[in-house]
Amino acid sequence: MATNIKKLPDIEQVLSGNGSCGGCPATMALRIVGKALGSNAVMLLTPSCSVASMGMTPKLGYNWPCINITFASAGSSASGVNQALEIMQEKGRLQGELPTVFSWVGDGGTYDIGFQALSAAAERNDNIIHFCYNNEAYSNTGVQRSGATPRGSFTTTTPTGKRQPKKNMALLMLEHNIPYVATATVAYPGDLYDKVVKAKNTPGMKYIEILAPCYLGWQFDMAETVQLSRMAVRSGAWLLWEAENGKITFNNPSSQIISGKKAAEPVDEYLMKQGRFNRLLQGPDAAERRAEIQGDIDRQIAFMRERAKISI
Repeated sequence: MATNIKKLPDIEQVLSGNGSCGGCPATMALRIVGKALGSNAVMLLTPSCSVASMGMTPKLGYNWPCINITFASAGSSASGVNQALEIMQEKGRLQGELPTVFSWVGDGGTYDIGFQALSAAAERNDNIIHFCYNNEAYSNTGVQRSGATPRGSFTTTTPTGKRQPKKNMALLMLEHNIPYVATATVAYPGDLYDKVVKAKNTPGMKYIEILAPCYLGWQFDMAETVQLSRMAVRSGAWLLWEAENGKITFNNPSSQIISGKKAAEPVDEYLMKQGRFNRLLQGPDAAERRAEIQGDIDRQIAFMRERAKISI
């Protein structure tokens, strides 16, 4: 059972007064990550919403040492920082427990621009945590499509709705044979907290992807961030799972969907809560295109159910 939110540590690594939007899921998730990692960590950020909201250096909105890096270099930069810290410890220049090195990156810097360096870090099994807060678009630069954008979604570069399904990036990372991969979202904070603690205590490369509904890009009321996160999970559009050394385990409520104990909720209500799907829902082919999205979800559930039967 996931840790109760009332039992999370009081430590706060996200400081008050930062520039994030109201209801920002990335900031909400980072608060939980901070409670799990504690203060002994080094944070790397590529260009993203979290960089834009962190404040003006040297007065940062995050209570860790933070390094702003280029869009494509999250994997290599984090690996370099970790290796430098290990060398400092070997030479006696750094005492105590090594800091946790983690990158905090959006889906654009993970799925697309940063994938090459991330894949290389995973192949080397470098001792870092890569967090992808996935708002399913390049939200900070005007809401362009990314590899994480689902079929049918409006963005400024898919004005009639994206025609292709999104990638399963967490599954791609699992196939790198790294020791820990997990998915999470802010509607289930205890689940996210437990996964970060597990990643912190696991040597080698770790990947955690957090669904981060963006009210600006998804076009819903900012007070409904948690509700949209929960609807994504209950409809099967976002599955909660983790894999330790290649063995997949599903977390509630996704485990009930995968096991067949509970049916996934129809995706229609989830889509109708988001303005980014308005064009899809109002067109003459609306029923067909909604069925395509439901089909993507059904196939993903069926595939992950079978994939979980395989251990690396």
